[in-house]
Amino acid sequence: MTEDMALRISELDIGDAAYRELLLLADPDEERVAHYTTSGTCFQANLEHTRIGGAVWHPGSTRTVELLNLSVHPTWQGQGYGKQFLNALLAEARARGFHGMTVGTGNSSLGPLALYQKAGFRIEGVVKDYFLRHYPDPIVEHGIRCCDMIRLHFDLTE
Repeated sequence: MTEDMALRISELDIGDAAYRELLLLADPDEERVAHYTTSGTCFQANLEHTRIGGAVWHPGSTRTVELLNLSVHPTWQGQGYGKQFLNALLAEARARGFHGMTVGTGNSSLGPLALYQKAGFRIEGVVKDYFLRHYPDPIVEHGIRCCDMIRLHFDLTE
């Protein structure tokens, strides 16, 4: 990543097909993605004129926002853009007056689990068998069956 390739995030109305394809990288359920893009707040991450990432959040309460999806196109992964995107979303949530951000990810999602914990998220619980109950097709990452949702929280007041 070079200095002249600054990541910019912006809010957008319900995204186009290419935006939804980005979100499906993080959540393979098309119906679920379609639902939360219409009820949540959508963001995009851009380098120059290229959209490289998408995210959706939804207020969980008056003081907490839930990050429902965060994805970066595979071409741009592993270069620090996911971290920048997440940090920008945390700053935006703080600026909008939220006191915390929560996120749920799969037990097999090793990259996202590391990303969130390195950013300061703390594990607050496990929802056993979440992906077995809510997703019709098996999800396997890194040779691990995705069964449980790991819930994490970031305190925006610190």
